[in-house]
Amino acid sequence: MKQTAAAAPEKHKYAVAKVSEIAPGSHKLVEAGGRSIGVYNVGGQFYALRNICPHQGAELCKGLTKPLVVSSGPGHFAYEREGEIVRCPWHQWEFDIKTGCMIVDPATRTMSYEVTVEMFGVSVEEGSVIVRM
Repeated sequence: MKQTAAAAPEKHKYAVAKVSEIAPGSHKLVEAGGRSIGVYNVGGQFYALRNICPHQGAELCKGLTKPLVVSSGPGHFAYEREGEIVRCPWHQWEFDIKTGCMIVDPATRTMSYEVTVEMFGVSVEEGSVIVRM
């Protein structure tokens, strides 16, 4: 008996905002496909994150958008990647808006698990921001 792989379900397109509604450095919370989504404009590129923190279910996209704080040693720090990190409002878990991955200090040794926020494809078509999911 020959088995065939099931076709991947077709993604739906949702026009969630006009480009002009989400200025660089800002974001907008929208509903699409029954899900709450945060649509971010980072330097003119659009990204969409599911509005749920995988830690304990907080509305992640209601958290602050911050730069990444880096350190070269005790007492020394700098800010990088302005507007690319969202911080969960409950427990301050931080996520990269561009990848959905959790920001982790690689020098910290503790049990770790892969943590990402569900992301969706985003494009601009005829002046509207389109989310595919």
